[in-house]
Amino acid sequence: MTSDPVPCVLTPEQVEAFWRDGVLTVPDAVTPSQLAALRADFDGWVAESRTHEAPYGETVDGRARFDVQPGHSPEHPALRRVQAPTEVSAAYREVMADSAMVDMVADLIGPDVKLHHTKVNSKLPGAATEVRWHQDFPYTPHSNTDLVTALLMVDEVTELNGPLEVLPGSHLGPLHSLWHDGVFTGAVDDAVAADMRRDSIACFGPAGSVCLMHTKLAHGSAPNLSDRSRTLFICVYSAGDAAPSAPSPVPTVHQGLFVRGSDPFRIRSVPYEVETPEFPRGPSFFTQQEATATMPPTG
Repeated sequence: MTSDPVPCVLTPEQVEAFWRDGVLTVPDAVTPSQLAALRADFDGWVAESRTHEAPYGETVDGRARFDVQPGHSPEHPALRRVQAPTEVSAAYREVMADSAMVDMVADLIGPDVKLHHTKVNSKLPGAATEVRWHQDFPYTPHSNTDLVTALLMVDEVTELNGPLEVLPGSHLGPLHSLWHDGVFTGAVDDAVAADMRRDSIACFGPAGSVCLMHTKLAHGSAPNLSDRSRTLFICVYSAGDAAPSAPSPVPTVHQGLFVRGSDPFRIRSVPYEVETPEFPRGPSFFTQQEATATMPPTG
């Protein structure tokens, strides 16, 4: 957390590609020692999850910190989400605030950058976790749209272990509703999702790479069909002059922390309309998507 300017990490061509496509994957976003520390802590959480039958732990809002996939067992652990890992891990806190990944985000939306929230999404081997198509911004609306989701690949991401699938350029288009027939599904309409999937690309990379994604970019992911884990450390950052317009779905004591630059003491607004999101009642948005996955198509 420094107010001193840092040298640019991304090239002008990479910055241009991000704003054109809404996504950019870059290798070596953390040091080898940082990556090893992240892996060690996550392995410890997986081992701990074997002693639990249901979501457990507690975050600042009283919901479970550790979310497990239905079917989780000691023999086949399925830890799929850690809420606000920066609150319980020095390794995750360091990477969130002091890594090349943060410098890359500053190259895109800086110089003043603050944290919104963090989480770990994991698909252990054979896990059935699937992320239905959506945009992040309707979950976390702000006064302006300069928000970046940094998805750090703690494991190598391949074609088979449930990579992120994105629709390039969709961040320049409309915000799609996550409400259908009066129910907050956390996903876009099935027909819209089918169109998105048809023109999508998958984001791969070796461990230590980061996928930088605009929070208006449409995306989803399939289950892990391999025998290799796919774990992502996800940090959502905003420009310093972007003010949240709704409660965070992943509250944390670190929300609003300036990781680059300082508070400009002003709020910048841009015109847009979005439906108010529904705050998740369960441990994570996975439960919202699962609860409505069998709803009939609306379009």
